[in-house]
Amino acid sequence: MLYFARGSITDKLSKDDLREGLFTALKKLGARKHVLAVPPDFTRFHSQAGLLTTLTHEFYGDKLTDILPALGTHTAMTSEQIHEMFPGVPEKLFRVHNWRTGITTVGEVPAAFVKEVSEGAVDFPWPAQVANLIASGGHDLILSIGQVVPHEVIGMANYNKNIFVGTGGVEGINKSHYVGAAYGMERMMGRANTPVRKILNYASEHFTKHLPIVYVHTVIGRDEHGKLVVRGLFVSDDASGFELAAKLSLEVNFEMLAEPLKKVVVYLDPSEFKSTWLGNKAVYRTRMAMADGGELIILAPGLKEFGEDHEIDRLIRKYGYRGTPATLAAAKANPELQNNLSAAAHLIHGSSEGRFGITYCPGHLTQREIESVNFKYADLNTMTQRYDPKKLKDGWNTLPDGEKIFYISNPALGLWACRSRFTD
Repeated sequence: MLYFARGSITDKLSKDDLREGLFTALKKLGARKHVLAVPPDFTRFHSQAGLLTTLTHEFYGDKLTDILPALGTHTAMTSEQIHEMFPGVPEKLFRVHNWRTGITTVGEVPAAFVKEVSEGAVDFPWPAQVANLIASGGHDLILSIGQVVPHEVIGMANYNKNIFVGTGGVEGINKSHYVGAAYGMERMMGRANTPVRKILNYASEHFTKHLPIVYVHTVIGRDEHGKLVVRGLFVSDDASGFELAAKLSLEVNFEMLAEPLKKVVVYLDPSEFKSTWLGNKAVYRTRMAMADGGELIILAPGLKEFGEDHEIDRLIRKYGYRGTPATLAAAKANPELQNNLSAAAHLIHGSSEGRFGITYCPGHLTQREIESVNFKYADLNTMTQRYDPKKLKDGWNTLPDGEKIFYISNPALGLWACRSRFTD
């Protein structure tokens, strides 16, 4: 059922608009006594999920008994991050999801179905895993809160991904990532109906339908001055809200370019991007726009690691970003990659397949570390002086010496493609 829907490419929803929309939906749900909120973590700070969770606390008060950030494989939120993202919400309400130990397997999607929807790319069953707190917490409402935006693993982020991946377990997360990578990331990004989504929808229909999950989705864009604004809010207990949000997100977050980009400079906010696991959104979201032989320069002042999980960090350092054929071969030959398929998928996602150059300018990792995983390295200070984020504007920029570049201030907020590399 759709409880609230408002959004367009011109809407600018204020805090009061979000409060009114969310409260309208929550009132339709009726009285609840034991509410769980599942927002994203700090890596999705701009989603406005923090504000919506704060408003949820305002509405329910002490009936909001638990908040479980959908960490997936990410590290737990710090106290400082919690207070910045969820101002006024008591820290005692927050729980930490452990993707290795804190999960329940609620069912299994058959291998035959996975093989069918992936068009034979993979042939294994998929375990539907969710956090213990979701499976058996006894809540009479589970609010899944997040932003719908183009995504490299599933096509369009959120809806049941927030549950099955954001609060999922090792095998479920690993295999979901690998399905998308094996099927082909460029065949999925910006699309709502993908093999991974079909697998998650099967799990929702067969294994979690009894749970009182309601989805709260935002769509975030930029106004004419480059300021982030909320373009839409959609609340439903089924796919209807997600589908409306995904349609709007394509209009808001997807920039179709007439010609391939020869030089792209991407800035990674140090408060949001500390690993290539997240920072490679600069690669994922621009790869369909990059020209053959082009250059992608990533300014990453906060970059200090490759994987947010220690084991995944080790695997990235060991195998590097060397393209699909090499990674598939390594996964086939090495049990440690077979047991960490999300790492293998990430290594595919983070490679240009040799089609364009990727130069990282890290704040903390060394040249040797960057080059060891098959990226090029450049000095951050030198490159920041030339490509100053404080002076550049999103989109095309012409430097004083005449060099023309395309600049992106936050790759997590969009998807860029040239027409020749994107087919409906």
